[in-house]
Amino acid sequence: MELTPAELTVLGLVVERPQHGYELEQVIEQRGIRQWTEIGFSSIYYLLAKLEKRGLMAAEHARGGAKSRRVFRATAEGRDAAARSARALIADTAPTPHPVLVGVANSPLLSEREYAAALGARLVHVDARISAVEAAERALGPVPKPASEVLSYSLSLMKAERSWLAERAQVSDDREDRPEEDARQLPGAAR
Repeated sequence: MELTPAELTVLGLVVERPQHGYELEQVIEQRGIRQWTEIGFSSIYYLLAKLEKRGLMAAEHARGGAKSRRVFRATAEGRDAAARSARALIADTAPTPHPVLVGVANSPLLSEREYAAALGARLVHVDARISAVEAAERALGPVPKPASEVLSYSLSLMKAERSWLAERAQVSDDREDRPEEDARQLPGAAR
């Protein structure tokens, strides 16, 4: 039984601890999960219903809470399916489509100045994302190990991309605290 990344994310959060839909939304928002998977607010309830129908989770009404509030728990089958899917996704080395690669592959369509400016703009955005993830990590405090691993992996990828961009745009890696200054120094960058 294969799970989509969105299904596995929701099921994994319910395996972590039983919760209702609104709690899931809060965890997804707090951990920045939407930066690496597509789960809209309205799709949470759709995914919960779909996973419940497949027997991967069961719901019960919350005690002392709102009548409509149902707390979802993973079933044994759900835990097994989540573990299988997680194992497969971790081990899978299939290439992931990345739009920036399409742009870089077509960089001969740009002048050197335009290419450098585009790299500089991307560098500014990557620096902002790194800062946002680091701030979110500090604000979250202690998180379950899976969340910590996701943050660590995400930051590692962003920092590797930052290093690549800085090299191409001829910007020093030690200027991480002043990305807007880096962008101004690029040929063709807006001043």
